[in-house]
Amino acid sequence: MKNIITKVFVGFFCASTLFTTTSCIDETFPTDSATEDQVASSSKATEALLWAIPAYVNKLYSYVGTHYDWGYGSIMHVRDVMTGDMAITSHGYDQYNYWQINSYMGPDYIFGQFIWSYYWPFVQTQNNLIKAINPEEANDAQLGMLGAAQAFRAMTYLDMAQMFEFLPNDKTDTINLDGNNIKHLTVPIVDENTTEEMARNNPRVHRDSIAKFILRDLDNAEKNIVKLEIASKTLPHLDAVYGLKARCYMWLGDYANAQKYARLAIDNSSVQPMNQKACLDPTTGFNQLSAWMWGSQLVKEDETVQTGILNWTSWASNEAVYGYSGAGPYVMIDRSMYDRMSDTDFRKLMFKAPADHALSGKETYIDASVGASLPVYASLKFRPNAGDIMEPSVGSASAYPLMRVEEMYFIEAEAAEHQAAGAGVELLENFMKNYRDAEYTFPADADAIDEIVFQKRVELWGEGLNFYDIKRLDLSVRRGYPGTNFKAPARFNTIGRPAWMNFCIVVTEQRNNIALKGFGNPDPSDVYEPWTE
Repeated sequence: MKNIITKVFVGFFCASTLFTTTSCIDETFPTDSATEDQVASSSKATEALLWAIPAYVNKLYSYVGTHYDWGYGSIMHVRDVMTGDMAITSHGYDQYNYWQINSYMGPDYIFGQFIWSYYWPFVQTQNNLIKAINPEEANDAQLGMLGAAQAFRAMTYLDMAQMFEFLPNDKTDTINLDGNNIKHLTVPIVDENTTEEMARNNPRVHRDSIAKFILRDLDNAEKNIVKLEIASKTLPHLDAVYGLKARCYMWLGDYANAQKYARLAIDNSSVQPMNQKACLDPTTGFNQLSAWMWGSQLVKEDETVQTGILNWTSWASNEAVYGYSGAGPYVMIDRSMYDRMSDTDFRKLMFKAPADHALSGKETYIDASVGASLPVYASLKFRPNAGDIMEPSVGSASAYPLMRVEEMYFIEAEAAEHQAAGAGVELLENFMKNYRDAEYTFPADADAIDEIVFQKRVELWGEGLNFYDIKRLDLSVRRGYPGTNFKAPARFNTIGRPAWMNFCIVVTEQRNNIALKGFGNPDPSDVYEPWTE
């Protein structure tokens, strides 16, 4: 186990935290993989461009070549460790340590460069297809593929908009050091018509502008994607388009539309919420694409699987003894979050209970000896493919979710509660009693929005989405308290949203895009002192 990691791990510390001067501008323009003429005359050529998009989801070494550079799942993990929901045991193999302890988060460091340099070539793969198809001349098959690319691009820009948007916080100022007001500024927009000259003077846009761009893509996707003939859930379909609209409207605080589209996503989805058996099964638990609206599927031929350790299962599954998490930087639920969950909620069995707890011994492990070695509160949520904890080519040929129908139920409930007191409570109670905890009763003294969002955070733990609700709702992160299971350097307690949730645009891009100079987010690194007892 540790030998597998060591062989690949040796080179990591050879990379400096400072990076070179390559700009992502060089990475955001169409390639010659298929010409527009070829695409116009062939659905097969269009399909080749389409499959490049989900393939990029699991791109190995998109830029920095470190052991967290293994694709979209890694960025999901980055967002999770920046919340107060996921604790990681202190260990030298922890590649995500700096995101959790809020160090080297500024524009000059490799950790921000990884995020920036992953997303923009992802945009390129989407722009390649969108640029190559003329909707007026395309056949139905091509229109369906165009809709999928438009949905992917909407997801990508919605991610970046929420991550890079500057929102007020308790440690950094809305007026940056250059004297500019950066509130609600997001990222530049590069679409299929953007030239390199335009990209070199391309400002960050306000959330309203990028929201219009995202929703325009989703409106087009809604029309086109109904013609998509490919059933694979590694591609978005109409339910996922509605789900993206629901996410976008929640971000904007348009709760009527958020509720509307969450319900449309539910009604148009082919799946139901996962039941207890599906969630807790040691062989198929949270590794089956068929259970979700949209996800990513790895196979043994994928580069990330062939590395053995640079993939989703390696980092998400503590039980995979060949993986990173299984080697020591175990992923755990926050203790206070665990304690707040009801013992009758079966989701609590996705985590290892303390020895004296009523649920101790009721968890299901793939291997009892491995389970015994895990720390308290360790996650059992994401199982290796086929329950194989020994062979990376099998265990890591797994799937992970990009969108589940369960999320839509929580969006619907929160959006309803924002509009009418009690409406969301009823929706939450119905979901919980029918799908998660038959004995659930809404706590009498609870704030309705807080309870809905808490249950959503439990549901989506480890799926890279809770970051957005914390930032959107100006929630505090509380990691320092008696009995905490967060490592000492990460025990921060914020007043409202953390400063580190405003990602910095990297200096390489500022050097190559003059419109960004003076409009960067403040560096949040090391602005908090860890809590001590």
